[in-house]
Amino acid sequence: MNLPIPYGRQHITDDDVASVNDVLRSPYLTQGPKIGELENAFAQYIGSTYAIAVANGTAALHLCCLALGVGPGTRVITTPITFSASANCVRYCGGEVYFADIDPETALLDPKAVRELLESHPKGFFSGLIPVDFAGYPVDLIAFRELADEFGLWLLEDACHAPGASFTTNDQTYRSGDSSLADLAIFSFHPVKHIAAGEGGMITTNDEELYKHLLRLRTHGITNKSDEFTEPYSGEPERGGWYMELQELGYNYRLTDIQAALALSQLNRADSMLSRRQELAARYDAAFSEAASAGLPIQIIVPPANVSHAYHLYVIQTPERKALYDFLRAKNILVQVHYIPVHLMPYYRQFGWEPGDFPNAEQYYAGCLSLPLFPALTNEEQDYVIDTVKTFLIGLP
Repeated sequence: MNLPIPYGRQHITDDDVASVNDVLRSPYLTQGPKIGELENAFAQYIGSTYAIAVANGTAALHLCCLALGVGPGTRVITTPITFSASANCVRYCGGEVYFADIDPETALLDPKAVRELLESHPKGFFSGLIPVDFAGYPVDLIAFRELADEFGLWLLEDACHAPGASFTTNDQTYRSGDSSLADLAIFSFHPVKHIAAGEGGMITTNDEELYKHLLRLRTHGITNKSDEFTEPYSGEPERGGWYMELQELGYNYRLTDIQAALALSQLNRADSMLSRRQELAARYDAAFSEAASAGLPIQIIVPPANVSHAYHLYVIQTPERKALYDFLRAKNILVQVHYIPVHLMPYYRQFGWEPGDFPNAEQYYAGCLSLPLFPALTNEEQDYVIDTVKTFLIGLP
């Protein structure tokens, strides 16, 4: 058994190394042919029409907000239980962030809480929603799409935790990030995510205009496509093959061919890695459901049968979180907490958010702990984690 055991870790194979090596020996290192290969393969895997590769998940969120018109006076709703980038992207554009509470049964943004917030303000006060597929549990995008349509909002799905996740209703299956319900969706290729590229991200959409806009925004706002050029100005020299236009203020948020090659290699085995995550989660479910039934202070979230959870994280909840965290860390089990509610961060408290604003999110945070979960985790390592957690819980006074 290999100690320490982290909560998440990339899984790099010889094929991954060979894919990167091939690019290093090619003429392209930055924006080369591997970008298009990855985008096409990822769109096919997710089920979207378009995919746009970018530098990281945060860049994906930022570009989406720009493309959706976020700016001063724009108000956007998201969940407090997420990585701060889900909210920060609105602030990057000068918009205002509002939070709504989570559903304690799922730890996901609660559509009922969002409706209450929307109905407490005049129609048109808010512009958009950013629900998050937290831990790999897909949000109820049907409910959020209905809210978006009713209140005139755009819908951006943060699916960083959930490639491969889905939910089924009325015999129709919706895959996280397929953009059948959301205007845009985003993913991350951070090392602990399902597809590791060191860094990197992806935007998916079915909207051609948003797709074209995002392509410009990721490359400084520049286009070299002649059908997008503006009319020549008076006295402009003849345009040659060198000609390009800076049409708006964009960013250098491009992915490199090196990262794309690694991500593409990982994507080739995405299904098997997802199956392993789900297998490990099922083993945790069995062990901790038994522990909870025996009266031990532990809770887990088990999705219903119509939900296929992607399990980026496996989260338990216990009132003994701090003591259990210290105990497991001392045993070389490097658990983590996901997440401190965003509204309680000092940056967001300056805007008036206070403890007690979102009781479900704060109660969740008080007890949540992410256990090790990654495809290369062995059954032996997982058994050690399970036994160590149970040892602590059984030993409580």
